[in-house]
Amino acid sequence: MKSANDNEAGEPAGEFASPPCLMHEFDLVSGERVVDRDVVRWRKAERERLIGLRLAIPAARRKRLSAKIIEHLDEALGDITGLTVSGYWAFQGEPDLRPWMEVLERRGALCALPVVVQRRAPLVFRSWRAGEALEPGVWNIPVPAGGLHVTPDIVIAPVVGFDPAGYRLGYGGGFFDRTLAAMPRQTRFVGVGYARQAIRTIYPQDHDVAMDVVVTEGGIVSPAAGA
Repeated sequence: MKSANDNEAGEPAGEFASPPCLMHEFDLVSGERVVDRDVVRWRKAERERLIGLRLAIPAARRKRLSAKIIEHLDEALGDITGLTVSGYWAFQGEPDLRPWMEVLERRGALCALPVVVQRRAPLVFRSWRAGEALEPGVWNIPVPAGGLHVTPDIVIAPVVGFDPAGYRLGYGGGFFDRTLAAMPRQTRFVGVGYARQAIRTIYPQDHDVAMDVVVTEGGIVSPAAGA
């Protein structure tokens, strides 16, 4: 198995997509949790840097890397027959899993997509099949216009950054952390990103939830092996 730090030979940067959007930072005091001020500042700067790296990948190369990630994702998940799998709609240069999500039903799985219902609340998940209507959600990310509310067996979360222990640096809104903390214990959490998004640590806080594995174009990062 390849190391997650393996990467293709560098290519010159192509056109950038839209400027990095930092969305919402974690509140310094939110409910029962208190976030370290230095960590908040560091994460803001690191988030901006990592999103910039991701947006610098030319679109054609992102497509190739996404195809490799899908191969490793299949390896990581194994047989998904009868399972509900939550994917995501690619945003700001994230790996594009749409070709993979569109065939999940043929493989015996039900696809779902996350939906933001309100700030400081967990995501909800709606079922979605290829061809079904979508509508703009928060930040104009498409979400199912209909679909059933479901509880996924597997949640795939895009990462802005990730560390060897499987902790995920997200956009700062805390949506996935709240969601994963509220999910049944048997739910599998899978991070997806590019190998260049690996960092030494995200300085995890009490509210952070580690992924079971993180999948990149370079392979599968297992926290048990990497921590």
